[in-house]
Amino acid sequence: MTTRSPSPAATFDTLGVGAPLLRALAAQGFSAPLPIQAATLPDTLAGRDVLARGRTGSGKTLAFSIPMVDRLHRLGHRRLPGRPRGLVLAPTRELATQIAATLEPLTDACQLRVVTVFGGVPQARQVRELRSGADIVVACPGRLEDLVKQGLVTLDEVRITVLDEADHMADLGFLPGVTRILAATPADGQRMLFSATLDNGVNKLVQRFLRNPLSHTVDEAHSPVPAMTHHVFEIGDSEAKRALVHTLASGTGRRILFMRTKHHARRLAKQLTTAGIPAADLHGNLSQVARDRNLAAFADGTTRVLVATDIAARGVHVDDVELVVHVDPPAEHKAYLHRSGRTARAGSTGDVVTIMLPEQRKDVAVLLRKAGLDVRPQQVRPDSAEVTALVGPVAAPVAPSASKPGRAEQDSRRPASGADSPSRKPRRSRGPAARNRRTTADERPAAADNGRARARTGRGPRGTADVPARTGGKPARERAAAATGRTERGSSGGTKRAQAHARSAESPRPVRGNR
Repeated sequence: MTTRSPSPAATFDTLGVGAPLLRALAAQGFSAPLPIQAATLPDTLAGRDVLARGRTGSGKTLAFSIPMVDRLHRLGHRRLPGRPRGLVLAPTRELATQIAATLEPLTDACQLRVVTVFGGVPQARQVRELRSGADIVVACPGRLEDLVKQGLVTLDEVRITVLDEADHMADLGFLPGVTRILAATPADGQRMLFSATLDNGVNKLVQRFLRNPLSHTVDEAHSPVPAMTHHVFEIGDSEAKRALVHTLASGTGRRILFMRTKHHARRLAKQLTTAGIPAADLHGNLSQVARDRNLAAFADGTTRVLVATDIAARGVHVDDVELVVHVDPPAEHKAYLHRSGRTARAGSTGDVVTIMLPEQRKDVAVLLRKAGLDVRPQQVRPDSAEVTALVGPVAAPVAPSASKPGRAEQDSRRPASGADSPSRKPRRSRGPAARNRRTTADERPAAADNGRARARTGRGPRGTADVPARTGGKPARERAAAATGRTERGSSGGTKRAQAHARSAESPRPVRGNR
């Protein structure tokens, strides 16, 4: 493996990007490549195998999207049913949707087609799109393996393969499936692997499937971001902490507040909304409809505050998040960096606040040291100058009735298939025993919700269906789809009955993602 240093300042044109893509990039406002793009594009455009490592928000999606589309366009059109020429593997359905959204403006400029493939939804629509011909397939490993076994997808025409967030796929136990998929692609094809680390089996993939790869590291994957300012606010007691949280949430810009538990996230969002600060919650207990609606409200500015568990620490890509608050400090430093990475993305700036009680001093000191940060705690009150300066202008209070509090919580308790269909009778709850017998193999909420990844029940909270609604309410769902990180197990785990149920929901359409 050869290690390359980042290229000096360059433009997409001087790096060798073709004219159709130059126009598409300019139309989206991408005038100059980010460091990870400038470093990798000369090699990826030349067809070399590449191993790229960079921290969150560094612009990796565009770094592999540009060369994939550019090279397939130059190779000429040969679209065959069920035989893609480009393949991107991603660990979660929302990340797959976001990648497809990043690819689409580029593929449109070159008359190429993208199809997304993931579990938890019926495969019929995906099969139709594949049979119509797809130049690039963006897939989660489980569903793709299912389709390959059924003979609906063949990988012998794949010329370019990308593994995105390979370390996350390893954490979720997807590497055996990924290995089988890579083994089914031509050995002489180009392969690009993007991963934060090379542990947990990722290095074995590199050694087996990448040919003389060129390694690019633009900043350490788990290093702090220079454009990110870190603060530690020590507060005297729990009552003062609650007041401090409300003050930090009261600004005019977007902010994400991280909690350790789903219950606390739901309760804080409700308290803030009642206090005139519209807030949405995001955690594993919400139905997909509720999660999509809450994320859409956060993305379009309807609510300025998102209160989340670590389910949002990976994969939530919303522009202009100016403040991240660790209301509950995480247990380990990687979670701290992933949470914090929701701000100061793609060259922008942002602030990160950790709220600390006196009894948490030792734990927070260890956390920051492992994260490579040297931050001196400040003893503050809710009205301290340091706090008000960070908050900036305070937004006008919003009456709770205007922000419809409790809507997301209600949606999490009723069938998604009837959430927008009042004429349909709600399903009768089958009781806890019956609910617990059916489990889905497709979703495992982020481990931070309960200390480990686990399979969710296929019927969702309180006997409801945890699937998108079969209605026309797509805009909110589409705006939110690129902003989440929900996992997809498919054939990599779970019972056959669970896998069949996991394929019984409706597929969200791709949306435009961020850079």
